[in-house]
Amino acid sequence: MFSKTQTTSFFLLCALPLLSAALPINVNVNTTLNDRAAAKTWAVADKYEGSNFFASFDFFSASDPTHGLVKYLKEADAKSKGLAKIENNIAVLGVDSKTKLSSGQNRDSTRVSSKKKYNGGLFIYDVKRMPVGCSTWPALWTVGGPSWPRQGEIDLFEGVNQSPNAKGGNQITMHTGSGCSIDKTAKISGKLSNHPSCESSGADNSGCATMDSDPMSFGNGFNKNGGGVIAQLWDESDGIRVYFFARNKIPADIQKGAPTPARWGTPVSYLKFGSSCAASHFKDHVITINTALCGDWAGAAGVYSASGCPGTCASAVADPSNFEDAQWEINYIHVYH
Repeated sequence: MFSKTQTTSFFLLCALPLLSAALPINVNVNTTLNDRAAAKTWAVADKYEGSNFFASFDFFSASDPTHGLVKYLKEADAKSKGLAKIENNIAVLGVDSKTKLSSGQNRDSTRVSSKKKYNGGLFIYDVKRMPVGCSTWPALWTVGGPSWPRQGEIDLFEGVNQSPNAKGGNQITMHTGSGCSIDKTAKISGKLSNHPSCESSGADNSGCATMDSDPMSFGNGFNKNGGGVIAQLWDESDGIRVYFFARNKIPADIQKGAPTPARWGTPVSYLKFGSSCAASHFKDHVITINTALCGDWAGAAGVYSASGCPGTCASAVADPSNFEDAQWEINYIHVYH
């Protein structure tokens, strides 16, 4: 529900919704998953992993477009301060957890976007840990540019403070220009918000969101279980499906590097292309990973306190001890075509 402004001439990297007040809609109509998109054979095209992980990403260091209390670091600074590093073959992107600040000061953080753009594919994100804690706003998404939201955005992991919804699960959201709505007849395991239109603007930035009720899909529940995999199946002939698998439920085909979506069952979220939304709403996406602090959603009036967080969002940012667990640990990202 908050407006975002473009901060570079290349693309706007973020458009993040607030839908905590939305009433869920149950979706009970079946749809066939064994179609061409799900049943096709996928071959790996790109691997983001290991010591070369950061070589494939650009570091964002402009002002936070969500107006948070955060300073995004350039690559050299992020690495020198230990906020972007490779440990045991795992990519770590974090927030400064050492510096004591005055209330209202910006805290160092990291935000990266892939150098390569995509117009479809099967994306497998194996995440071991995600940032948690009061004032945090972690997000992993793909987005097009330069004129957001006309080339779309797909928010895969997103939430604020303790959790994006009452049951502790993840929020998946699509953002587009005018003329795109989510098809409520598609069977999903999540619950749609009562805002089916994906159209986003400065006046209404909520998009069309799906709530995952699985407490292991976000935050502390996600981390305590060793994380998991989120899979993004984007096919121009079908739509965008998002699946989540907790660490102990990752399909064998994913672990073997031969993903077969037709075997995965019902997706958490499904934006079907057709009369409700044309495939042309999504184009030239980059993969983006970010941790914002406070800002338009996490620091919004009523949101911070409603999350069970003490004091104010600004006071939380000032205390470095709040960010000892505010880091991404990513085993790999694989993209298949």
